[in-house]
Amino acid sequence: MSGVVRHKGRFCEFASSFVLISAAVLLLAPAGFAQTTAKPVITPTAKPAPAPQATNPQAESPAVDTDASRYVIGPDDSLQVTVWQEPSITGTFPVRPDGMISLVLVGDIQAAGLTPMHLAHDITVRLKKFIQDPVVSVVVAAVRSKRVYLVGEVLKAGPIELTAGMTPLQAIAEAGGLSPYANGKHIYILRGPQGKQTKIPFNYKLALKGDNTQDVPLLAGDTIVVP
Repeated sequence: MSGVVRHKGRFCEFASSFVLISAAVLLLAPAGFAQTTAKPVITPTAKPAPAPQATNPQAESPAVDTDASRYVIGPDDSLQVTVWQEPSITGTFPVRPDGMISLVLVGDIQAAGLTPMHLAHDITVRLKKFIQDPVVSVVVAAVRSKRVYLVGEVLKAGPIELTAGMTPLQAIAEAGGLSPYANGKHIYILRGPQGKQTKIPFNYKLALKGDNTQDVPLLAGDTIVVP
């Protein structure tokens, strides 16, 4: 009988221990489960704003109107010639001082004095001997033939690039201004082919005062003479 009582006592102790362990597991299980299943909180970081791209003035479109039907190509201009599906002929070509460009198959061809549209037509005609139905386009990649020249009493004599609507006053400013010995009242512009040039007077001091009669639009090839 005493042995049975001892067994019952041990059983009760075992049952009590089991209950306490189960209760502890139940209490700890939610926290442990939450720790293993909860997704980590990630604070999103703001992406830095892209830095503004620097502009290259040389890469911008030229101020001179280069419309393919109106612009007249000149020496030193750079032309982009594209022949569809013909990469060996396509490329950028400088106009030589003699006014010519050189292309594969075509050879030397006159470019100066023509519009890009006219030049594209001439190239197309020549390519028909070698290519069936060639498709050609010509674009002015860089304007270098449109220049005016300053001589005499300016700080930087020589050629400057002509921009649309440029006046003598602007050209002189581009050349650094007049020297201390310049005669601003008797400046003149030489225009036209050699031997047939006309002289256009320009008064620098009146132009500085805003006299509109001095706003003479310059043309490519003009020479401003500052005595």
